[in-house]
Amino acid sequence: MDDQACPRCKTTKYRNPSLKLMVNVCGHALCESCVDLLFLKGSGSCPDCNVPLRRNNFRVQLFEDAMVEKEIDIRKRVLKDYNKKEEDFATLREYNDYLEEIETIIYNLTNNIDIVGTNKRIEQYKKDNKELILKNKVKIGREELELEEILEIEKQMEDLRRSEIARLEQEAKKQKIREKEAFIDELMFTDGDAKDILNSFAQTIANNKQEEIIPNIPKATQFSTGVKFGRTNNQQVLPIVEEGPLYKYEPPIIPDRCGPEAPTLDDIVNNGYLQHVRQETETEKAGGYSSTLPCLRALQDALAGLYHAS
Repeated sequence: MDDQACPRCKTTKYRNPSLKLMVNVCGHALCESCVDLLFLKGSGSCPDCNVPLRRNNFRVQLFEDAMVEKEIDIRKRVLKDYNKKEEDFATLREYNDYLEEIETIIYNLTNNIDIVGTNKRIEQYKKDNKELILKNKVKIGREELELEEILEIEKQMEDLRRSEIARLEQEAKKQKIREKEAFIDELMFTDGDAKDILNSFAQTIANNKQEEIIPNIPKATQFSTGVKFGRTNNQQVLPIVEEGPLYKYEPPIIPDRCGPEAPTLDDIVNNGYLQHVRQETETEKAGGYSSTLPCLRALQDALAGLYHAS
């Protein structure tokens, strides 16, 4: 917590747990109070690097390292213009060179390397690819709009489903109150046997539960990405075979062998086989591991070469 501190007022997260650090385009962090004081006169510059700043460009710091915040901001700005896709290139090599150029630009801007030259490089790229940049921006905007429409439809359907369930629950509560009042009135004003009235009331409630109608609300048939899901009517149902057990174990047939028998677990423990095997640690022993079984398997593998069919 001590590492997260405002460089201007020196307030730390330890002293003020509610401290909210904010960053700007330069990547240097300031607490929310210092940001307000910095812009009392309407404009201000970074206390560390004297870069002119704008109040609306400040955002809450999400990562402890301010350089990460700076790189994220620069990456977003660069990728708005460097928005080519793989299909815009003739070969994969050209596309990889394009991605490497983007990373070089981001690295230079993040680490203050040749800022002027890098910005000129970006401006030249924007002039040379103006039409393609605008085309890709429109394409990306259309895809984002379609995704937002799908998410909005899913939200509306979910709200409709919740409201319908809430309405049915409210009606069920009212129905229970009416049935209870009717049952009390029948006990009070009817001369019949109370036991018969109680049985009749219980039978009526049981019949009402069986006749409850589930709300017929259409459910979503695709994910937000557009991939459809759910069962269709043309799917074939696999037949279920119920005759006999699904699997019957048959022990393997061991062929004739010549050579010594593999030692048993008791032989391994008593005859010194474990002297050349690493003993299990306390942690491994707590997990149920024992060096005896691996030793037995190693010996069985060593003797497996002596097995042969007659």
